[in-house]
Amino acid sequence: MTEEEKLDAGLYYDFWDVGVNGRKLNAIKFCRELRRMQDADATEDEQAVLIKKYFGSVGSDVCLCPGFMCDSGKNIHVGDQFLANYNVTILDIMPVHIGDYVMIGPNTLITTVNHPITPKGRREHLGIGNPVTIGNDVWIGGNVTILPGVTIGNNVVIAAGAVVTKDVPDNCVIGGVPAKKIRDIENDVL
Repeated sequence: MTEEEKLDAGLYYDFWDVGVNGRKLNAIKFCRELRRMQDADATEDEQAVLIKKYFGSVGSDVCLCPGFMCDSGKNIHVGDQFLANYNVTILDIMPVHIGDYVMIGPNTLITTVNHPITPKGRREHLGIGNPVTIGNDVWIGGNVTILPGVTIGNNVVIAAGAVVTKDVPDNCVIGGVPAKKIRDIENDVL
């Protein structure tokens, strides 16, 4: 298998591989183009065309504020009325599926990549990915970290500064390090 095939299969892969690194370089190009458009006061429609070119799939009314960064772009799938506030990073070496009506606070990290605990594995430049899924009507506060393999349900509020290490059920508020359920909340749009 090539390193890209290993990555896509959810196996350990060499993140310095030319093909794997090419994905990151393409994402860097996208983020640079997006920054230039934002600096030039491009319209939301102009930005939408660029986002649709680089993301895997995009709903309507998508907003990426300045400072957005990603690892691939093609593995990001967002629904309608998506907002990524300032300095959001999505390390999408594996798929990140985000539902409708999702707001992500500033300085948030969503990551699908992990590395070995052993120094030998890290010296071999090994990475491994697990997808992240975020439901509909989710509000992610500022400075949140969502780790690989996590699924977040619908109608969830994640308190600022939380580190989400495990799956989150529908209709709740979570917070803390590691994040834990704080309380249930009503879903008033059923």
